[in-house]
Amino acid sequence: MITETALTTADLHLLAEAGGLAPSLHNSQPWRFRPTPDLLGLEVHADLTRAVPAADPDGRALHVSIGAALFNLRAAAAHLGREAAVRLLPAGEGTQPCAVLDLSAPARTPRPFGADLYPALARRHSSRQPFTNRDIPEALVADLITAARDEGVTLTMLEEHGVRRVLALTSEAEASIAADVTREAEARRWLRLEPSCDGIPLAALGSHDRDARVPMRNYAGHPPHHTTPAARFEALPQLATLTTHFDRQVDWLRTGQAMERVWLLATVHGLRASVLHQAVEIPETRWRLRDPAEGPAHVQLVLRLGYGPPGTASPRCRVEDVLDPPEG
Repeated sequence: MITETALTTADLHLLAEAGGLAPSLHNSQPWRFRPTPDLLGLEVHADLTRAVPAADPDGRALHVSIGAALFNLRAAAAHLGREAAVRLLPAGEGTQPCAVLDLSAPARTPRPFGADLYPALARRHSSRQPFTNRDIPEALVADLITAARDEGVTLTMLEEHGVRRVLALTSEAEASIAADVTREAEARRWLRLEPSCDGIPLAALGSHDRDARVPMRNYAGHPPHHTTPAARFEALPQLATLTTHFDRQVDWLRTGQAMERVWLLATVHGLRASVLHQAVEIPETRWRLRDPAEGPAHVQLVLRLGYGPPGTASPRCRVEDVLDPPEG
């Protein structure tokens, strides 16, 4: 007979800290974690006070971010020896919570994702520095594709013509974003000029290397108006798209889980990654990201993968700012 064991204060702290390490648009960290009344699980809620409506009017990026946090919770649950049974949007689209994790059962296997991904949580950072021209081994590419597929999402490594098409669309979208004063004003809310999370400064600033034509945003905490010095990026970056058959909130949550699972697995194998998000922020360029030869699909994200220097850790909210206390 399996005895259900309630989550301790230390367990809840570890889980919330892990969830809070997920990536998010503008490092907005739009999540809250709430213990279930029986202390056998955790609810994941959207913190709408940390939404970025100008860049993300339909909440797609918000749900992708929450999906990434959700996968981190699953990895942390495995570290605690617990099985994570997940229900997405249990009350339907447009409702809270976004997900509920039942953590009452012991883990059936110590490595449910094929590798121990928990240590990679703290090492996974966006790397916006130039990568080498070293190719990703085909066996690792296959593992990354499988990891995304296990979350219900298709990862496609792009060939040269696809890379050039996506880079062109990303540059086009970057120019459109830079000309949008509303988006610019919103982005400045996440600069050092306006701290978040009880005084922790967050940064979001756009920059790119024109010579290499790799549009690369910089979220590394530089002061306002700082321009990242030009560096020679790889001639042809290794890009991958994450796509889904439908474009609903549940698909966005699955995309976030797939992205984080792929990213953590890449981190375990020494790969670096960053997100080229610009083209999916603009409806016109997002639609044109699709490869017609692949049939109907919705591109949710573009990942840049490769070997190079590690990224810089982004500021994080304190656990007490994202974890609700247990009821009672």
